[in-house]
Amino acid sequence: MKSLMSLWSQVAEESATYCRTSATMDINTVHRRVEHEGLSFLTITLPDLGKSTQKWIDQGQAGINSSFTTGRGSLPLFLEGFFNRVFDRSSGTLLDEPCIDSIIAIRQLTLMFGKMSLPCSPARERNAIQNYVKCEQDVRQSDMNLSQEDLTEFQQMSDLLFREVFTQMDRDIYYGELLPRHGPGSTADGLSSNGKYLQSTWTRRLEEVFPSYEYLIPNHHFRGDLDRVNILEPDAEIPVKVISVPKTLKTPRIIAMEPACMMYTQQALLRCLLSSLGRDELLSKIIGFDDQVPNQDLARQGSADRRTATLDLSDASDRVSNQLVRTMVSRWPHLSKAIDATRSRRADVPGVGVIRLAKYASMGSALCFPFEAMVFTTMIFIGIQRSLNVTMTRKDINSFRNSVRVYGDDLIVPVDHVLSIVQTLELFGARVGLDKSFWTGMFRESCGKEYFNGSDVSLVRVRQALPYTIADATEVIATVALRNQFYLAGYWKTASWLDKQLTKIMRYFPKIAPTSSVLGRVSFLGYQSERMHPFLHSPLVRGYVVQAKAPSDPLGDTGALLKCLLRLETRSILRGVERDFDLVPCYESGLARESGPSPLSLPLTGQDEEHLERSGRPKRVGIKLEWRPPF
Repeated sequence: MKSLMSLWSQVAEESATYCRTSATMDINTVHRRVEHEGLSFLTITLPDLGKSTQKWIDQGQAGINSSFTTGRGSLPLFLEGFFNRVFDRSSGTLLDEPCIDSIIAIRQLTLMFGKMSLPCSPARERNAIQNYVKCEQDVRQSDMNLSQEDLTEFQQMSDLLFREVFTQMDRDIYYGELLPRHGPGSTADGLSSNGKYLQSTWTRRLEEVFPSYEYLIPNHHFRGDLDRVNILEPDAEIPVKVISVPKTLKTPRIIAMEPACMMYTQQALLRCLLSSLGRDELLSKIIGFDDQVPNQDLARQGSADRRTATLDLSDASDRVSNQLVRTMVSRWPHLSKAIDATRSRRADVPGVGVIRLAKYASMGSALCFPFEAMVFTTMIFIGIQRSLNVTMTRKDINSFRNSVRVYGDDLIVPVDHVLSIVQTLELFGARVGLDKSFWTGMFRESCGKEYFNGSDVSLVRVRQALPYTIADATEVIATVALRNQFYLAGYWKTASWLDKQLTKIMRYFPKIAPTSSVLGRVSFLGYQSERMHPFLHSPLVRGYVVQAKAPSDPLGDTGALLKCLLRLETRSILRGVERDFDLVPCYESGLARESGPSPLSLPLTGQDEEHLERSGRPKRVGIKLEWRPPF
């Protein structure tokens, strides 16, 4: 905690220099309050002030934050020098030309530690679990409140948007043109990564759409292996396993681990869905699955011209009703049956027991992210239709391709229709987070980027505690990344301070290019070279590289053949999907990852060659000293 306070003080001093003010009193306040309140002051109290400030900037008027005292007017005395350059001290009104550097400084100093990956208290974890159960009750109540007219309108709008996509998927399912896939993540039935290829559990619902003789064995010559498969009736199916994973000190993230058979077939439908969506030029401009940049660009544009609003949804995945998804696909019998068969109907909730699910899927399902995006897109255009008071056509929808964008629960919508859209979202069960939704002023936020009047006011976030020794591999890796983010953001003194902290525990910390695999210092002055490669005659530097070895998980016989055949077929099919949608496959457990190099462009070398011996997510991450290229 002492090192985090020192980091905050360094950022405060550098920010004060940029904004031509003083942060001495602010630093004293932080030291005093952390001494009395502990780490929660940095990770909870300060971020609450930062969120309040964002709303004040959007509304053009400062309010009251109960955690900080005020002087004359409503502005906090804390960070007074920065607030005075953004708001009028006496009235609290946003200045006509607020200081952009001061806005960045306030956000950086208040929100910097808000998303540290830390385990929260048992009481907060219990509250998160209770909220999961409460969401179930809310979804059921929302379903009851919807009229038949509402559902009819929802179905008509969904058909208008996704008719061609669903028709193609229905055809692919009918002709059996689906290819499943296992991911490396954990499952509710506790199978190892390679052990999933020898799964002995299937369900009666899956058997009707995904016959085990087509999906669990390489070909019909291995039908004898199906004797080990246990076909479960609906009331005997394995429920999803609800767990909490560290997110912030304020609250954990609640996810659900799917049974292996469900995730296996969900991936088959996901691949089919992405391929079909990729062929639709309009939908690929409105819904995003792997690229956040279009959302960020629209947010920047909206902050300048105020034509688009950014909306954020609370508990988005847990509030998507299964009734709505069934309504969307009800006119396509094969697709409807497949989606129902791959959906887990029950959840094992710690401290509560097994409950029946009204939501479509929890976070953890491979289909959760795409279907929530499609449901929210349908709601948005219903809101626009109600605002315009006309029956929309496909041509009308096309006119909004530059003002509507959906990436999961990050929504961008036209300001002219935002109130109708918010009402529609709430009507169909979504919960709009008004503290993170912006449309009044010149502040916009979407997909991790924030803008004010066209200027980027995003911040650098601390994700892990600072390391004490080289053995703290996770913290070392995160702090090196943090150092480079501060450097690229212009906090050069802070980056230099972190350099001193890192060189105390890292013997080698070279200057590198951003693309290097070495843990080093990114510099605008270029990378260093310590020697030449004896055969390639390219520069090398000595530094630490990340090592994450998959656990031992040997696989042979039928399971090995099935995995190899699926991998070969997967690479062939994904080439077509990437051509259609220009995306990198990014679903292992339903959560979108940042895009990186396509697996199709990488050779099968190193650890990938050992996939029948080692597989799964590494249990630990380490770092090793090696000679590597600095670029």
